[in-house]
Amino acid sequence: MKKIYITTPIFYVNDLPHIGHSYTSIICDTLARFYRLNNFDVLFTTGTDEHGLKVEKAAKKNGMSPNSFVDKVSQNFRDLLKKIDSTNSDFIRTTENRHEIACKKFWNILCENNQVYLSKYKGWYSIKDESFYQEKELIKKNDSFFTIDNEKVEWIEEESYFFKLSEWENSLLNYYEKYPEFIQPKSRRNEVISFVKSGLKDLSISRTSFKWGIKVEDNSSHIMYVWIDALVNYLTSLGYPDLKEKKNYWNECIHIIGKDILKFHAVYWPALLMAAHLPLPKKIFAHGWWTNEGKKISKSLGNTIDPNKIIDKFGLDQFRYFLLREVTLGQDGDFSENALKNRVNSDLSNNLGNLVQRTIKFLFKNFEGVLPFQLEINLSNNYPLKDAYLLFPKVEKRIINLELSKGIDEIFVFISNLNKFMDESEPWNMIKNDRVLTGKVLTELIESFRVIGIILQPFLPIASQLLLDTLNIDYRLRTFEFLNSKYVLNKGHKLNEPKVLFPRFE
Repeated sequence: MKKIYITTPIFYVNDLPHIGHSYTSIICDTLARFYRLNNFDVLFTTGTDEHGLKVEKAAKKNGMSPNSFVDKVSQNFRDLLKKIDSTNSDFIRTTENRHEIACKKFWNILCENNQVYLSKYKGWYSIKDESFYQEKELIKKNDSFFTIDNEKVEWIEEESYFFKLSEWENSLLNYYEKYPEFIQPKSRRNEVISFVKSGLKDLSISRTSFKWGIKVEDNSSHIMYVWIDALVNYLTSLGYPDLKEKKNYWNECIHIIGKDILKFHAVYWPALLMAAHLPLPKKIFAHGWWTNEGKKISKSLGNTIDPNKIIDKFGLDQFRYFLLREVTLGQDGDFSENALKNRVNSDLSNNLGNLVQRTIKFLFKNFEGVLPFQLEINLSNNYPLKDAYLLFPKVEKRIINLELSKGIDEIFVFISNLNKFMDESEPWNMIKNDRVLTGKVLTELIESFRVIGIILQPFLPIASQLLLDTLNIDYRLRTFEFLNSKYVLNKGHKLNEPKVLFPRFE
């Protein structure tokens, strides 16, 4: 069985989950569901990043110990995953013993390979990003420096261990050239190449200014840099340092991340892996940010979007659908409740839901819910079934290329064509003169719904299950291998009473 490893970044626990966290998780969950239905052995991991100065400060601010604080906040992310019905295989916390073992082993291998040295660091540091910045990356305002996201940085001087990042500049550039699909989308790849070409400095990988983190074994006054700690999580979930059982997953690894952390995943992480003599992930894809009705989302503006409240108000499938279809993966998106309502009403309620409802109701009214026509097995020239059986390869190609919104587009173009077929056939008039032909039209539509229901499962898991249940499809026959005419629904197949798939929002 083919294997694939799908990962979110692990989410930092200094604050509550927001729409960005749910977006990344839903993307990965959609991919995981898709590949499982396509007979892949899927490892899908997510989790929480629980060390560092930000956490230490947040815990103190809340009058809690760091351990108690991360336990509480990490649970919020678990709850979000439950809310979106995530199918992740693993939830890793960087405070787990297995992760500490993995980090220390990784650090020791870097040292053994002569990639680490002790020196002193002077530079601009962002507490929010847990990252040092070169002055050329910052914006000066009066006598202070700020990141591009308007986060003030502080000048820090301290003893630090360094990773010889500068030695890997050419290796990284050669790798980017050899594997152009490694970083996606293309615009982000170009950004990374430009950053590396501008020159890499050795990377500070330890801190002495706080205590909440994984200690360096040979020098306990030093805490491992949070980004070493966080990135190693992808190896921890594979059982590192023992990769024997799960090594094949790593060869097919896809990291889905937000564009704000691309530098860490596409520059630091590959260089660290090269230095540790480990293979690189197959693909790193950076998605965009969400705004709220055209405005940047921030706590200071009070316009953060709580995914829990949106799901409670509109439904999980509706929320998933909006996020996945509204924007092309990799681009920024704008969220508004009106936009969600309009998208759901137009696509789900009117286009799909109404078509299914009126077709099956008509079948029950005139044929007692039983398919009345025996379809031919050779359907190569039979519209709409010809297009139905050509749909999955189109969608599959899009998903493999991480074009999720375009994959959904393919499905809904077909649904629109089915609506046109229904309206042009006019079974409500046809039945007056030709019950046989009417039965053929209805059977073709119902069989098309079977195909749609199976393909939609990764995107709309609740509604697709309801649709397939209504069609009375055996649970064993709902994977992608059954998307062909061999398993066509035919004369005598009994459906269940239809239920509303998508209520309209006013």
